[in-house]
Amino acid sequence: MAVRIYTKGGDKGMTGIHGGERVAKDDIRIEAIGSLDEFNSLLGVVRSFMSEDDDRHDILYRIQKELMVVMSLVATRTSNREQNPNKFDESIVEFCETTIDTIVERMPENEYFVLPGGNLISSHLHWARTMVRKSERRLWTLHKEDELPDSLLKFVNRLSDLLFVMGLR
Repeated sequence: MAVRIYTKGGDKGMTGIHGGERVAKDDIRIEAIGSLDEFNSLLGVVRSFMSEDDDRHDILYRIQKELMVVMSLVATRTSNREQNPNKFDESIVEFCETTIDTIVERMPENEYFVLPGGNLISSHLHWARTMVRKSERRLWTLHKEDELPDSLLKFVNRLSDLLFVMGLR
């Protein structure tokens, strides 16, 4: 028998988080996960427009994989996080910073704001940048209620800068 996708468990406005607890679908934790999910899906759209030869393709793939871990950890209360088998790779923060520095080194001086657009990939990268900023705001709201790892918050913060510079070409 095939596994059913629907469980009917959310029909009354509740959903499960890691550890088995049920929370309201509009709980800030679910809002944060949903925002990250939207962002991750948009990165998938961006990657689908790119050739696999584009160096940004592999960068976005690595970010998407780490975002799946981030969503799992966000879905877990601090008190249960050690039981979550998914571990955040803190080196991704340095990877983002190094990648940003490498891209910026190749760019001409720019002392003005950039109007998003230019081409399909660039405009979608800027759209993704706005989505990750929205996600970051939701994460900080959750962080006030249930502490998130500092490195996770740094990662999400670096992503908006990374997407900005990736969208400039």
